[in-house]
Amino acid sequence: MTAKVEQLLAQHEGKTLEFKACLAEPLPFLKTLVAFANSAGGTIIFGVEDKTRRVLGVDDPLELEARLANLVSDGIRPKLAPDIEIHPWRRTHLLVVRVYPSPVMPHYVRALGPENGVFIRVGSSNRQADRVILDEMRRLAAQRSFDEEPLLDLDSEAIDFRAASELFAPVRRLSQQDLEILGLTVRHRSKLVPTVGGMLLFGKNRLRLFPDAYLQAARFGGTNRTRIHDTADFDGPLPALADRAIGFLRKHEAVAIEIKAPRHQERWPVPLIAIREALINALVHADYAQRGAPIRLAVFDDRIEVENPGLLPFGLTIEDIRAGVSKLRNRVIARVFKELGLIEQWGSGIGRMITVCKEAGLPEPVFEEVGLHFRVTLYKTPAPAEAPDPIEKAIFELLADGSGYTTAQVAKVIRRTPRATRARLASMVARGLVQEVGRGPQDPKRKYYLAK
Repeated sequence: MTAKVEQLLAQHEGKTLEFKACLAEPLPFLKTLVAFANSAGGTIIFGVEDKTRRVLGVDDPLELEARLANLVSDGIRPKLAPDIEIHPWRRTHLLVVRVYPSPVMPHYVRALGPENGVFIRVGSSNRQADRVILDEMRRLAAQRSFDEEPLLDLDSEAIDFRAASELFAPVRRLSQQDLEILGLTVRHRSKLVPTVGGMLLFGKNRLRLFPDAYLQAARFGGTNRTRIHDTADFDGPLPALADRAIGFLRKHEAVAIEIKAPRHQERWPVPLIAIREALINALVHADYAQRGAPIRLAVFDDRIEVENPGLLPFGLTIEDIRAGVSKLRNRVIARVFKELGLIEQWGSGIGRMITVCKEAGLPEPVFEEVGLHFRVTLYKTPAPAEAPDPIEKAIFELLADGSGYTTAQVAKVIRRTPRATRARLASMVARGLVQEVGRGPQDPKRKYYLAK
């Protein structure tokens, strides 16, 4: 437990981590705990300044432990049972509160009520859940997805069977019965009605019901959004939008032709596989219940960004999806994309993007939650390589085991004076390569870790 907590101290606050010097006000603590439980879980460490990450310690850990347990029991509904542990650190103690993603969300702060007291974690802050997010939580608790919901005011004729048949033609012949098997329609009493997914995929008047269910593409001049060279909006069956977006890219990107037997091959600034995977991922996992923003493709001189409305599904982190963990937000849409061969295996798209970019000598894609959206950034040019520094290389190798080392220990390995070693470590901390854990810059016992 000691090593794990010290590794957490070397990290910055984020989606699953928060530091608190003390329990000055109960409400912020309850909001954070609720947000963690409603999102991907998380850890709160008491006794650490949130801005500087200086370790201050807790004066009376047993009293604080009892107070926190009472606050959680009285202040959160449905009730939570977080792990609360006292962690010795030098001559003081830290209090570590750990909560896991909850299967009975949404949790809320009792004093604020079930409508205003629900929070989610966005980056390193807590955000009050709006009606759309509340509805998604309740669907998740009931094991339903938004695109499975029936649209009772419509009938099955609202589905464009001809458009669906044309897209399925290379795979198999589509029958009217297949619409129900695929979840595009559902029987309600004696009537066959379309589902949300059916309308999003193949609806005749889809934008009337879902005005943001389209793909917006733009080519910008330079590396920011100041100058717009070209824009296009793509509407129609969702499975066709990825190819239409790639057509837009072909118009604006320099695609080289490599002559290789037995046929010519195209060479894109970013591997086409990565672009396609990012687009498919956005179309399948977008939160179509959100209003105000479509799926977006932004092309810059140095990068390509693909962004969709909706955070990661509850319970997932960026680290999870990079490891191949997947959760379906839209079961109907995902099933149809898989039937059409647009998805090979659940959770494999992120790994494929990373692999092909690295093989092309490009930086790894960047995955991030921005506001209430999810964004993938694909870079076109390799990061400039810096000349290797033998001293820094030796420091990296020493810190790679995650144990944490003091200035004296590092100085012994790199064979430099403590003063020279402190200067080198301070430079690496300033550049974000290394993190320090201790009571402050003057703490002689502070330890250094590789930055996560």
